[in-house]
Amino acid sequence: RATLLLSRCLLKMVKGNIIVPEDILNFCCNGLQGSTSPPRAREPGEREEAPGAMASPSAARNPTEVQMSQLVLPCHTNHRGELSTGQLLKWIDTAACLSAERHAGCPCVTASMDDIYFEHTISVGQVVNIKAKVNRAFNSSMEVGIQVSYEDLCSGKHCSICKAYATFVAQGPLGSKVRLKPLTPQTEEEKIEYSIAAERRRMRLVHKDTLKDLLTSSPQETELETRDGSGAVPAERTRVESVELVLPPHANHQGNTFGGQIMAWMENVATIAASRLCHAHPTLRAIEMFHFRGPSQVGDRLVLKAIVNNAFKNRWVPVVGVPFPPSPRPSAPSSLLSSSMEVGVSAEAYGQEMSVSRRHINSAFMTFVVLDQEGHPRTLPMVAPEPGDGERRYREASARKKIRLDRKYVVSCKQTEVPLSVPWDQSNKVYLSYNNISALKMLVAKANWALAREKEKVRMYTLEEDKFLSFRIEMSVCIPASRAFSLLSNLRRRHEWDSHYVSAELVQKVDDDDMIYHVVSQKLRNENKPQDFVILASRRKPCSKGDPYVVAFRSVTLPTHPARDEFTRGETLCSGFCIWPESEEMSKVAYYNQAMPGYLTYVTTNVAGLSSDICSTFEACEKFLLKNKEDLISRLQDF
Repeated sequence: RATLLLSRCLLKMVKGNIIVPEDILNFCCNGLQGSTSPPRAREPGEREEAPGAMASPSAARNPTEVQMSQLVLPCHTNHRGELSTGQLLKWIDTAACLSAERHAGCPCVTASMDDIYFEHTISVGQVVNIKAKVNRAFNSSMEVGIQVSYEDLCSGKHCSICKAYATFVAQGPLGSKVRLKPLTPQTEEEKIEYSIAAERRRMRLVHKDTLKDLLTSSPQETELETRDGSGAVPAERTRVESVELVLPPHANHQGNTFGGQIMAWMENVATIAASRLCHAHPTLRAIEMFHFRGPSQVGDRLVLKAIVNNAFKNRWVPVVGVPFPPSPRPSAPSSLLSSSMEVGVSAEAYGQEMSVSRRHINSAFMTFVVLDQEGHPRTLPMVAPEPGDGERRYREASARKKIRLDRKYVVSCKQTEVPLSVPWDQSNKVYLSYNNISALKMLVAKANWALAREKEKVRMYTLEEDKFLSFRIEMSVCIPASRAFSLLSNLRRRHEWDSHYVSAELVQKVDDDDMIYHVVSQKLRNENKPQDFVILASRRKPCSKGDPYVVAFRSVTLPTHPARDEFTRGETLCSGFCIWPESEEMSKVAYYNQAMPGYLTYVTTNVAGLSSDICSTFEACEKFLLKNKEDLISRLQDF
């Protein structure tokens, strides 16, 4: 088609007695090949090469996926020849924004960024590879997942740097919000990210409340161990203030300052503040979840302020699954030592030199360490906070550290790296609830479920993985999905249809979505006493059309309910119900379970057809639902 258009233009030029250069004539005569030589005929079966070095001839890519590769040059690095974290943040934000705009079809701005943990530094001469794609679109905002790795061109080595999640908002004319089209995930990985994105969004919305609740429940007389400590550095000495003028290269096509540019400026002043405490060159290890409060434009002056809030001494960090030793030893692995400092940074904008009011753009909290020649964290000086606001920031830094560890080790780690019964604590309730729901959603989104048995309306599927055998059992029931959701989320009524349950006592109502039960079940074979469980039950309504109602179960540990001699303490890692509306009066009800060792024989016996106990139990569940679907109490329990 392009050749035809060029030929028509050429004909007009000839008719108009316009002299046509020879190279244009050759270009038109030989087609769009980029040279005057005739096109090479492809061999039979040979595929046309996709344009661009990043293109893959295999399966079709996600249409929102953006890939960026950057060679680290000396201008991008610090004095150690390592890539500046601020420069990396600019690249991350740019790639994520391009992905968001691909889906939205209009300009987008950065609204927030989740925690980022930097696992390695990147040296000059290495290549940074960034992949970003939209995980899920909500009304006017969308979550973009970003994966960052580096590539050593000499050795061919690839290594992961970090994984991040950013939220972008689509903007129409004059800054108006744009309603986004829904995103349809295709692959198993995309379905998992799509499903869990709703949980991550929920966690972001309650982030401030989580910190407030922790500070409220903590003793007001929290020890300020550095107040009288010898050698403590007054926090005021680490204070930094700097101003930046927003120029056109710092902004997008709408004139709004790039979020990544603001983050780079904030990282710069935070590094200076950290250096003033340790008198060395610190390394940024993590950035706390943060939100942009408002935009800034070309011509704004950005005032950036930073101060060290707290320095955490050499202490054992309570990592999930790692025993807590009596005292640190010099030979302890450096990964278990916390020798770090938190720096608080803020950005404010004003439009004119004499302007009185300043707009709060962003606040962030960054964690730095100082590494020795072997790459191990060095001990840091103590910080002496100022009375008043300084002490408040000191305490808040300790609370944020606790929350950050909960998010990192409860939310971010793989299921196989989390012990079955995680200790329940009021301050980590948000993250345990997230882990509970997301684990079930990940199991639901798995591919390769195989039909194992079918008995009348009941279908049983299995999923065989390296470490787990999971089963799913489902049927369609004539009941509204919301009613089934209400009935099945109440464990106190489960004994009415599940003969394995003897009783379920509500121990603690955490909130409307999370409850903790003490469950007693029947004796297992070869056991002379019944089992008991302490179970966290988390439930969620659909986030958008097409989502199921979810009720998830997992074991937790409560100090008030330790293991007792009269019971065998059982544990469940991941189980629960998903309920999909099929019509106003019909629902598909599915139960999922990752079989634990003590339960495995029971499951395999049913899968092999040597027992129909599981199918019979699910048929009893159907009768229970039908019997109680008009129950007035159930209606009142709907929320």
